[in-house]
Amino acid sequence: MQDDDDRTASLMTPAKLAQLKVRPKPAASPAAWLDQLAADAGSGHVRRLVDLRKQLEGQVAEARFDAVRGALDALAAQAGQLDFAQLQPKGWLARATGKGKEQAAEFLAQYDRTRKCGEDLQDDVKALQRALVTQGTAVERSLLEVEVELKAIEKIIDQGARWLQDMRNQLKAREAAGGDEAARQSMQEDEARCELLVARLKQLRGASSAAQQALEQCRQQAGRRSALLERLQQALETEWKTWQRHLTAVAREAKAGGSAAPEGTEVARSADQALKQCALQAAEDCGALQAQEQALVAELVALQEPLRAAA
Repeated sequence: MQDDDDRTASLMTPAKLAQLKVRPKPAASPAAWLDQLAADAGSGHVRRLVDLRKQLEGQVAEARFDAVRGALDALAAQAGQLDFAQLQPKGWLARATGKGKEQAAEFLAQYDRTRKCGEDLQDDVKALQRALVTQGTAVERSLLEVEVELKAIEKIIDQGARWLQDMRNQLKAREAAGGDEAARQSMQEDEARCELLVARLKQLRGASSAAQQALEQCRQQAGRRSALLERLQQALETEWKTWQRHLTAVAREAKAGGSAAPEGTEVARSADQALKQCALQAAEDCGALQAQEQALVAELVALQEPLRAAA
């Protein structure tokens, strides 16, 4: 039957040490080897998290909403500005002097500017969708790796806590049994080893907790990106297409030199105002998401400190 010291050492065999990816340093004695284990447990997994943190920071920063935000601001500035009074039926004097044509031309110029802003937004949303698909794939791959490393660290923390409890129980039994000076010296060394492990587990828990929080924030932000993109696409399918349908009909009448029917003009006016409000809200949503992106990058930067402390 193994004595207490042998039993304690057997809990962490060289095979288990390799599984924990501890830095391979030659130990001068079994006690030194255990000291090394207590100081370095899980360091390989933490070093991998250091790399993944940097990788995620770059991937998150790749998301660019500036083009869409600019297109939304431009559309919001143009929409709702159309002067439908210029399309009212013209009298004989206006027709004779050509004033009616000038007014129609001005209306059409306003219409074209708004139409161009909407088409630019369509292009920018499509480009954003492609970029987010590429970014999302890369981020998800990194997050899956982070989860693997965190699970490994949690396993090490649990294993270390059990080993610590076992060692402390043995120390109590050995202290009760008494012994010579050599036995007391051995107990003091084991007590110091326990304190090393306590400190190491604290480092690992701090790094794990910070990384877990960043992981959750990354996943939540991915959901926010998808939600914003969905809202933008919905706006293009509803408010923008409605605007195109009604305003194109009015513009066609203006180009032909006629006057739009009052009911058609009113519907077009409502569509123009609805598009403006939609663009304003979408621009606000986009700005909020940009602020959240910056906050996430800041959190990933802050994660570097607890990870490096435990690496």
